Amino acid sequence: MRRFTWFNATSITLGFAFLYMPMIILVIYSFNASKLVTVWAGFSTKWYGELLQDSAFLDAVWVTVKVAVMSSSLATILGTMAAYVMVRSGRFAGRTLFSGMIYAPLVMPEVITGLSLLLLFIGIGMDRGVFTIVLAHTTFAMCYVSVVVSSRLVSFDQSLEEAALDLGCSPWQAFRLVTLPIIAPAVISGWLLAFTLSLDDLVIASFTAGPSATTLPMKIWSSVRLGVSPKINALSTLMIAVVTIGVITASLISKRNAVRQKREEQAAARSA
Repeated sequence: MRRFTWFNATSITLGFAFLYMPMIILVIYSFNASKLVTVWAGFSTKWYGELLQDSAFLDAVWVTVKVAVMSSSLATILGTMAAYVMVRSGRFAGRTLFSGMIYAPLVMPEVITGLSLLLLFIGIGMDRGVFTIVLAHTTFAMCYVSVVVSSRLVSFDQSLEEAALDLGCSPWQAFRLVTLPIIAPAVISGWLLAFTLSLDDLVIASFTAGPSATTLPMKIWSSVRLGVSPKINALSTLMIAVVTIGVITASLISKRNAVRQKREEQAAARSA
């Protein structure tokens, strides 16, 4: 074990301060009574009330959540199918092209992706709105899901599927009853990753959104260009709170499952 030194303590402190001090300052100034975000004028929660009464922000939140849920669900389905084909189908004609098309959005700049999708939607005469944002987010999030699920399928024991097939299951039943429950953590992780990417995207949504659909990152960006409003601080604080609660909840659930699994293993060992 390495010894504790002042250099290590200072490095850790500076690192955490660099990461989290801006968030702490943002949370503090979300309770600022002044309209100027850099001038403290006393404690107040009025900006949270004004935020909840701002229909433009609430509509942007609803559009963002709706797009994120739909695009992440589609990306998870398509990404899981693509991962299964690449891992289980072996060598087939066009495999290199297929995998290249799947992984291309990983290295493609978002500006190029957004511009190409914009030209596609204009070329086929599709009106831009929520549906086009969903298609765009599905396109670039699917590759991330495919990577996550592929890494799990590579280490999957295929003898379990073969046993299910020997017992009379059809290939679809073997996948639904055996494979899918085992790779479910990877599928859920892919969905959460796709949801986060969609929730955070600004560049691609700016190209593919129409006047009838404005996502939350687009709304925040347009508001910041005119000057940072304390309502932005309040909104950011609420988002930080939601993420923090989600992380804590996931950690508690994971810890509880680990404790339960350990108890079951100890009980099995005692019974044996």
